[in-house]
Amino acid sequence: MKKERFWEIDVLRGIAIINMIIFNYSFALAYLRIYNLDLEFTYAVSIASTFIFLSGLSLTISYSRIKNKKPKEIYKKYFSRGLKIFGYGILITIITFLVFPEAFVIFGILHFIGISIILGQFFLKFKKLNLFLAFLIITLGICLQSFRFDFSWLLWLGFTPEYFYTFDYFPILPWFGITLMGIYFGNLYYKNGRRRFKIKDLSNLSIVKFLAFLGRKSLIIYLLHQPLLILFLLIFGFRIF
Repeated sequence: MKKERFWEIDVLRGIAIINMIIFNYSFALAYLRIYNLDLEFTYAVSIASTFIFLSGLSLTISYSRIKNKKPKEIYKKYFSRGLKIFGYGILITIITFLVFPEAFVIFGILHFIGISIILGQFFLKFKKLNLFLAFLIITLGICLQSFRFDFSWLLWLGFTPEYFYTFDYFPILPWFGITLMGIYFGNLYYKNGRRRFKIKDLSNLSIVKFLAFLGRKSLIIYLLHQPLLILFLLIFGFRIF
């Protein structure tokens, strides 16, 4: 039996993918000293927040379809999925270390999403508590950003070391708070895997189909787009600008 997908979630993820490519394109232009588009940092935060929020929301929908299985099977599913995505993050770490050793990715968004899937499964049954924890974690994480520490072993949690620089950094604090917000609203608006609000069906529109397709392929697009952008700019960038 084919699992139902919610076109609006895929579309939001597809829009986020397009914005991510635009932002990373501008970053690559600046890094290669071709052209500085000077896009706001808040733009990048909003893009990442969308992906992470939707990851938490989608976790509730996924769980609603397997919650009657044995706990061992459920844990295995989410540990396996989380480790797979975390593994892609490790691949990004290796590649960026070889190419950009001065700013390689240690704990980027794929590392984070992998860990958040593993952790998030233990919060799926909570309701308002998730909203409270979300605000608490986000507040703690924002406060931590004002400090620098002389150790690096808690970098993944949000304790940023001195003189630390990386292309991509998404520690548990504050970003797991966004995951919990996604779980909270997923349980509220997609309870038991069903849409709990009315929305006009736009799924047959061409633009919606295109955005939804991008949303469904977001992981592979993320993995491939950056090296392709860099290659494109190295070959054509200086001619264009």
